[in-house]
Amino acid sequence: MSVTEPPPMARIAGLHPGAWLVILLLLVYPWIVSPFFAYQIGAYSLILGTIALSLMMLAGFAGMVSLAQLTIAGVAGYMVAILSANNANIGPEWPWWLVAPLAILIGALVAALIGAISVRTEGIYTIMITLAIAVAFFYFVRQNYTIFNGFTGFSGIHAPTAFGVDWREPVPFYYLALAVAAVSYAFVLYLRRSTFGLSLQAIRDNPRRMNALGFHVKSHRVAAYFLAGIIAAAAGVLSVWFNGRISPGSVGVDVVIDILVIAVVGGLAHPIGPFVGAILFVLLENFAIDLIDRERFNTVIGLVFLLIIFFSPDGLLGLWKRLKPRLLPGASTTSSP
Repeated sequence: MSVTEPPPMARIAGLHPGAWLVILLLLVYPWIVSPFFAYQIGAYSLILGTIALSLMMLAGFAGMVSLAQLTIAGVAGYMVAILSANNANIGPEWPWWLVAPLAILIGALVAALIGAISVRTEGIYTIMITLAIAVAFFYFVRQNYTIFNGFTGFSGIHAPTAFGVDWREPVPFYYLALAVAAVSYAFVLYLRRSTFGLSLQAIRDNPRRMNALGFHVKSHRVAAYFLAGIIAAAAGVLSVWFNGRISPGSVGVDVVIDILVIAVVGGLAHPIGPFVGAILFVLLENFAIDLIDRERFNTVIGLVFLLIIFFSPDGLLGLWKRLKPRLLPGASTTSSP
């Protein structure tokens, strides 16, 4: 006998008390911390977590590890810089309400193009070809001065003032980043249980059988790149508003690898994992330099990455799942979201 799936509102009402506590903490967080923690820690973690979420979606649901997700975010960021009204260097100076959706659409289309190229490969070859695309984009924007302003990039790009709110302020910008992250997270959760998401997971497990059943495997995979590209591009728009500038360094190879590290450390099989990894990464990035030389920050990140993967290949959430029965004997053993 089939079990009827509960409606969305019923699932929300039935959230674990711990989930409600996290939601409450996220909502009150900017009011109980300093502007630095609200902006540099909170908002930045949400932005990086959202980009890593797009990678988790591809890797976790479709089995495709793409290192080009930051590149997609960079494409959207550059579109904002070129077309934005608060950047008088180049471009038509369009208003933000037209620039932001257009930048997200262009980023998603670029993601679909990357997907059309990379779905012809599998496994390590997918990783290598998406890394090659990321490197090519980095050198292209660095050497192109006509459109991308070369090594200098663009500066003076600010979040807009809209609906009577200055989104450049720490607290409003935090809530803007939280809204984008929450919508992206909810979309990924919905996708996991949707017909398309279940098809992607089946294609991940046995593409030949799905092809024999009449599913167009490559089309599904390209569509997954497009949907993940929307998430990454939305975070890219926030990123350029957060930093106030964008340059080739924003899409460099080191930052590309950081996104992979964030997703894997948090837990590549869990939608909440990228945000957990992003919080750890941002905290280390901001406070590890007080203990060590900044030039050795990547060494610290590498050691943390190796230790977590060594003890828990499923990241921090996998480690918590293993330790939870010991720490909380009466707790439920259901899998985390």
